[in-house]
Amino acid sequence: MPGHIFGRSTRGSLPVAAEGEGCYILDTEGRRYLDGSGGAAVSCLGHSNAAVRAALHDQLDRLAFAHTGFFTSEPAERLADRLAAAAPEGIERVYLVSGGSEAVEAALKLARQYFMEVGQPGRHRVIARRQSYHGNTLGALAAGGNEWRRAQFAPLLVETSHVSPCYEYRGRAEDESLEAYGLRVADELEAEIQRLGPETVMAFVAEPVVGATAGAVPAVPGYLKRVREICDRHGVLLILDEVMCGMGRTGHLFACAEDGVAPDMITIAKGLGAGYQPIGALLVQGRIYDAIAAGSGFFQHGHTYMGHAMAAAAANAVLDEIEGRDLLQAVRRQGARLEALLQERLGQHPHVGDIRGRGLFRGIELVADRETKEPFDPARKLHARIKAEAFAGGLICYPMGGTLDGVRGDHILLAPPFIISDAELDELVDKLSGALDRALAA
Repeated sequence: MPGHIFGRSTRGSLPVAAEGEGCYILDTEGRRYLDGSGGAAVSCLGHSNAAVRAALHDQLDRLAFAHTGFFTSEPAERLADRLAAAAPEGIERVYLVSGGSEAVEAALKLARQYFMEVGQPGRHRVIARRQSYHGNTLGALAAGGNEWRRAQFAPLLVETSHVSPCYEYRGRAEDESLEAYGLRVADELEAEIQRLGPETVMAFVAEPVVGATAGAVPAVPGYLKRVREICDRHGVLLILDEVMCGMGRTGHLFACAEDGVAPDMITIAKGLGAGYQPIGALLVQGRIYDAIAAGSGFFQHGHTYMGHAMAAAAANAVLDEIEGRDLLQAVRRQGARLEALLQERLGQHPHVGDIRGRGLFRGIELVADRETKEPFDPARKLHARIKAEAFAGGLICYPMGGTLDGVRGDHILLAPPFIISDAELDELVDKLSGALDRALAA
């Protein structure tokens, strides 16, 4: 379709999305696509939720926008109250933004300002994990550990330390228990803090379940608790990035609840607005807000559309649906069914090395050899072939390359809407299996 859009890629052309119908998107040619990944783990309520649409119409009829330099709004206040009430212990304040990268950027800047306000200006270093992804703005990109995304922008990025991810399939020794592995990997954070000097480190950033860059890799038992202990010992802020894995995707409103950890800050987005509006949020411990309030009284940050009334109205309606329809239970139930279907169909596939994840957040890692876990040659671009074959067959999924180190490895990420039915799960796995076999045969 000719036009003036500067899209994600200059190559090829995309179909035009025309309408949504439950878990499906229809294009202008009448083709139907089952959304097996929620776009990028966004569309948790599908594409035609009547309650969210009605809430947006109602808000638009009353007020679309009021700049937060002058006003607050009822939808924003209500949303912040609800998120704070549902969040892990100690989280008391909510900073509303327009997406995940903005939320992470705000977290990093707030961490720095917090230490300035409490008289520890030497703390400025950030530690994150290799193969992590925290957003595309420069601060968030610097925190991320995906080399492919970072490479060309490296001269613009703030120096960040990266330790090993909690990646059990690749990192755990055969004679090592899950718990022992988790503690060993977490202790790399201790070693890095000591190397840098504890008085210089301000934050550790991690996803409880790694999404885009590794394919739904969950923390093993005990890992995040040890991380929390290490951060507490050295006065380092723990920032958990739940932009992709949060807001019910794993079967808990906040993914870290399953790990029994309360961070200092949490970033959320994607499922918060379910695709009906662009919205994200940074949630922070009360003591961090109190330090700003007792000091300068001003967070030196902000965006034009932060706290947008329409976006907040949509997020409130999304939470109403999640709570009122008991969708967290549905995520756990349908997530278990999806895992069983994947294991039945692909568990013994010669090129499927691992099937993992939580709730309706599932990853499939592909290998050339199951015994050695050797990945496919990156030049083959298997992930791209799978995406193309699946899309041609009417399935939207989220394959990515560079799973191991930003270059080698292929995986498929699945994050279907919370409303997905049994029949639609069957369709998803059928279409995915066919696409995988066609891509491997090419």
